Amino acid sequence: MAAAPFTETFLTERDKQSKWSGIPQLLLKLHTTSHLHSDFVECQNILKEISPLLSMEAMAFVTEERKLTQETTYPNTYIFDLFGGVDLLVEILMRPTISIRGQKLKISDEMSKDCLSILYNTCVCTEGVTKRLAEKNDFVIFLFTLMTSKKTFLQTATLIEDILGVKKEMIRLDEVPNLSSLVSNFDQQQLANFCRILAVTISEMDTGNDDKHTLLAKNAQQKKSLSLGPSAAEINQAALLSIPGFVERLCKLATRKVSESTGTASFLQELEEWYTWLDNALVLDALMRVANEESEHNQGASEENGLPHTSARTQLPQSMKIMHEIMYKLEVLYVLCVLLMGRQRNQVHRMIAEFKLIPGLNNLFDKLIWRKHSASALVLHGHNQNCDCSPDITLKIQFLRLLQSFSDHHENKYLLLNNQELNELSAISLKANIPEVEAVLNTDRSLVCDGKRGLLTRLLQVMKKEPAESSFRFWQARAVESFLRGTTSYADQMFLLKRGLLEHILYCIVDSECKSRDVLQSYFDLLGELMKFNVDAFKRFNKYINTDAKFQVFLKQINSSLVDSNMLVRCVTLSLDRFENQVDMKVAEVLSECRLLAYISQVPTQMSFLFRLINIIHVQTLTQENVSCLNTSLVILMLARRKERLPLYLRLLQRMEHSKKYPGFLLNNFHNLLRFWQQHYLHKDKDSTCLENSSCISFSYWKETVSILLNPDRQSPSALVSYIEEPYMDIDRDFTEE
Repeated sequence: MAAAPFTETFLTERDKQSKWSGIPQLLLKLHTTSHLHSDFVECQNILKEISPLLSMEAMAFVTEERKLTQETTYPNTYIFDLFGGVDLLVEILMRPTISIRGQKLKISDEMSKDCLSILYNTCVCTEGVTKRLAEKNDFVIFLFTLMTSKKTFLQTATLIEDILGVKKEMIRLDEVPNLSSLVSNFDQQQLANFCRILAVTISEMDTGNDDKHTLLAKNAQQKKSLSLGPSAAEINQAALLSIPGFVERLCKLATRKVSESTGTASFLQELEEWYTWLDNALVLDALMRVANEESEHNQGASEENGLPHTSARTQLPQSMKIMHEIMYKLEVLYVLCVLLMGRQRNQVHRMIAEFKLIPGLNNLFDKLIWRKHSASALVLHGHNQNCDCSPDITLKIQFLRLLQSFSDHHENKYLLLNNQELNELSAISLKANIPEVEAVLNTDRSLVCDGKRGLLTRLLQVMKKEPAESSFRFWQARAVESFLRGTTSYADQMFLLKRGLLEHILYCIVDSECKSRDVLQSYFDLLGELMKFNVDAFKRFNKYINTDAKFQVFLKQINSSLVDSNMLVRCVTLSLDRFENQVDMKVAEVLSECRLLAYISQVPTQMSFLFRLINIIHVQTLTQENVSCLNTSLVILMLARRKERLPLYLRLLQRMEHSKKYPGFLLNNFHNLLRFWQQHYLHKDKDSTCLENSSCISFSYWKETVSILLNPDRQSPSALVSYIEEPYMDIDRDFTEE
């Protein structure tokens, strides 16, 4: 301990000059009185003196006074750490891990609470302290054991969350003593807070922006992971799922109503929790503002009715409860979402269905999840209601992400409907004289949504009302698209078409001339899934895009970024191929009238798309987001191969290369891309059903086409090398090492 060599006299003299607020002297006393045989009474008194010196500084640090605090020569928290305060408190907190003559030492909850608060305040104000604590793995694990006490739970959880946020290596939950017992004994409020910690422990550390990571890097990481075994995040997910009743309790938390969360905690206790939870010194002001506005509103209404008005003090807890519940649900939905995307996805899906998460969320949709903003809606300091960081908005996005994960390629997606809507799907199939979707028949009707509308229908309603600049549009489109993903279902498409979805999408793309690339991509992807192989959808498209001017705007949006629109191009190309092979008056009428099908049917159009799709991607820049461009180019060539026109398309690509004065550039690049495709998709852990389902072309045909294109025989009319002149040949590059 750094303070021990100094005398109290020396420290007092220096304090007069340096204005250390007496902290070194207090630490010296704390060190002296915290020996192993101490009763800690004196220690606690000293901590009570130190605590306010640091908490005032921390409070100032998270408000507008932050700049002033940073200009101070020796902030109290800095002095506290400089003289060994952090290490001393860690040592005191961990005393219970020491045994003397077979008996473990004990310290009071009150003292633990003081130590934790001081450590947290020091972490907030002094750079590097949190990282140092994160390096003490035994201390981090020990902190979890302090959550067994309700008195120290909140302080412990807050400190752990900060520490795990900077920890380089992910903590393993299976190293926490008696994890199952610890979590099982949490009340619902504690469990909700604990989810904030879990969010850090179950998410893969390097996948913050998964779509932007190159596939080369991801494949290399996968190979490495296979040799290393499950990641810490996967181990932690498995540890949580092994806790009896864990997912059931999360589902109850996610679906409980605000009225059900009313506890016996006093107003001041609730306020204290809020202050700690939001980590914002101005939360009291924000809450009082909410209460005053409510009070003024109620006073006006009461005076009109001749009734006495309610005081701000009694109004305040309801505002708090709503925001409490929103903040809790944020974390709970995030944890459920991560578990839904993990290795035990099917197990989690079964449990979520069984514990009626979806109907529960449906019942909360209007009053909590998509509630109307009021003038007094609480927001965090420094933000506004429309800020992406505000709790209301974050809850909506998290809810939409959960729906996307829940629906994606899983038959449980039909739980998003109610009984009446499921009957509607059956009626659509019956009218079209096609078999009912097996997953619809297998859906357990006792687990579906209740009420007048299911969750999917409610989502469509708010989606159509969303303002043009709304940040929700992307997530809404992704959630609805995930419902359509997988094997194309005519009944699913018609269900959505009947509710005006296609017209809404076209309005956003054409009439509002959407500029956001993310939103455009999500709308193009959704439009593709909605229209694929569906004659009725193409008729509706032609009815809406009924002028050349509108069609040109639509094409401009498509051509502005093929990375964003290529899935629609793929779906229209596949649909055209199917329609051309059908003998049906309705189909013939659509083929003759639809501007979009006529445009895609032209070989120059297909070649233009093909050239650009290959040109905008390279092996080194392939990501989960743009690899679809490669697969769309393959779809165009597979359909050409079916019609025995593959050599023609390759010859045209060669001519386009020469016209651009870059002979060999495009075809060499395509050759490398196809070699990578083989490495990527033919790997034993890759699921090829997605390619089959999206195209209705067997995976064996995909593989054959790629093999034919990569044939090294320069005499083959369908081999790429036949169209690359010898001086420009560059097909053997080892792209894995670049």
